[in-house]
Amino acid sequence: MERHMRQRLVMTAMGGLAGLCLHLLLKVAEQQILPDRAALGATGFAAVFFGGWLSLTGPLPARRAAAGAALVAAAVTVFLLVASLRFDGIESMFSVAGSVLPVLILALVPLPFLVAADQGNWRDYPALFTAAWTLTVRMAAAWLFTALVWGLLLLSNALLELVGVDVIGRITDTDMGPWLVTGLALGLALAVVMEYSDLISPALVLKLLRILLPLVLCVVALFILGLPLRGLEAGFGTVSVAQTLIAMAAAAALLVTIAIDQSDAEAVEGAFMRRATQALALLLPVPAAVAAWALWQRVAAYGWTPDRLAGAVAAALALAYGLLYAGSVLSGRAWMARIRAGNIGMALVLLVTAALWQTPLFDPTRIAAHDQLARVLDGRTELPDLDPYAIGRWGRAGSEALEALQQRASEPGQEALADRLARPGVPGRMRASEDLAVELATLMEVRPPGKEAMRAAVVARLAPAERRVWRDGCRIALPDGRPGCVMIVGDFLTDRPGEEALVLMLRPRGGLSQQGFGLSEGRLDTLTVQDLTPTTAEAPEAIIAGQLDAGPDLGPAPVNRLRAGGSAFVLMP
Repeated sequence: MERHMRQRLVMTAMGGLAGLCLHLLLKVAEQQILPDRAALGATGFAAVFFGGWLSLTGPLPARRAAAGAALVAAAVTVFLLVASLRFDGIESMFSVAGSVLPVLILALVPLPFLVAADQGNWRDYPALFTAAWTLTVRMAAAWLFTALVWGLLLLSNALLELVGVDVIGRITDTDMGPWLVTGLALGLALAVVMEYSDLISPALVLKLLRILLPLVLCVVALFILGLPLRGLEAGFGTVSVAQTLIAMAAAAALLVTIAIDQSDAEAVEGAFMRRATQALALLLPVPAAVAAWALWQRVAAYGWTPDRLAGAVAAALALAYGLLYAGSVLSGRAWMARIRAGNIGMALVLLVTAALWQTPLFDPTRIAAHDQLARVLDGRTELPDLDPYAIGRWGRAGSEALEALQQRASEPGQEALADRLARPGVPGRMRASEDLAVELATLMEVRPPGKEAMRAAVVARLAPAERRVWRDGCRIALPDGRPGCVMIVGDFLTDRPGEEALVLMLRPRGGLSQQGFGLSEGRLDTLTVQDLTPTTAEAPEAIIAGQLDAGPDLGPAPVNRLRAGGSAFVLMP
């Protein structure tokens, strides 16, 4: 009992010291007592050191845990400071995509290797697997306890305030209080978890997660079966879709790793689960490949940015995992052993990739800035798609790119570029949307004349993407050269106040687009347009030309309705 109490006191003190140090370092950075980079280095070292020390204490003796955590913290701090040199000031460093995740990888991935090395072999997969999941479950349980402590404190404070006692509030409302309470609770929780390590083990968590494998297999299989029906062109060329696919690939790889466990003896049992694990491993390259394709579509259209570079690296890693897992299954026997060996190699690849991301050898801000500059100079990027505000946040490389653009803007004939750079705070797509409204006012004629206010009101309430669709439709010329669109304004719905608008325009692939709109209390309502003829009697070009020439011919529709109390029914051809 004395040993356990002493251990609890030590771990609680370690947690409190961690919270106190982090609070003081953040105060130092806030008050600019130290230079920016010195404060960044000290805070980064403290965060990684205390996080590693608390995590490793238990699997390792406290002193060896401190030594290992200090080694990892020193390495992470060096890479963090090297990455900070990309920026004149560190305040914008973490606003660039991909700044935090590499630091977390460098801080967390080495910890299981330290535990395995202490046991004699840093490449021993069973030791690595057990250490990784033990550290994860211990820390998750400790943070859950910390959250419960905070919930109890807040509830207790609310109760005591009812009788005029605010002793808890005086502690939690101070700058230091939350940091100290969180550290103390976390340290105490880790000590208790360490005492009952035989009860709080990753075995139960892993068994529960295995149950999800068939479900994820079905989801991935349905996705793959749906690809030929929907096609890659239908909405897959976006970064958000790529992120979803990468996350699903990561979840699938994690479940395969859990299923094969640390050895064949602990792996999933039964033919069904083993076949399901093999099937998921075989399908794993598909979502990763589609994610890579989706990212490439964005890059080809708009060029590199730090987020797209981060996504490309993630997609490449997901594809590497997928090929490793699928290749291991296809190789026949001992496929589980090959995946386990590959996991060690991929963990090292992950570490090297995260380290390179922090160095000048792979500077995402420089790569993105140079690419965006080149695209503008050679005309691949249209000025409405240029975002000087975003480029200006890419550190020194972004500033250099903007300077080069300013030099180009000072040349004769570059007035449009100069105008775009003069308003960097206005997003390019917002400017483009404003320009589209002006262009539509020129292209889309209104019938009868004099109803242009309705066009302006409708266009003002359209999303930028809808304005682009209208612009593209109007740019399709009629046989006589006029724009292939028209807005007809009239009282189409007699029981509705005000007038409505019917927009007719040519489709890029042929046919006639028909859209109806009404305004209700300043809100744009979309109305259904019903063609009362089974087949269009005239060609779309002739219909639009007729409206432009003769104007609208509004009249009652040859339809009667059945009134039934508050309801009405009509038959449509």
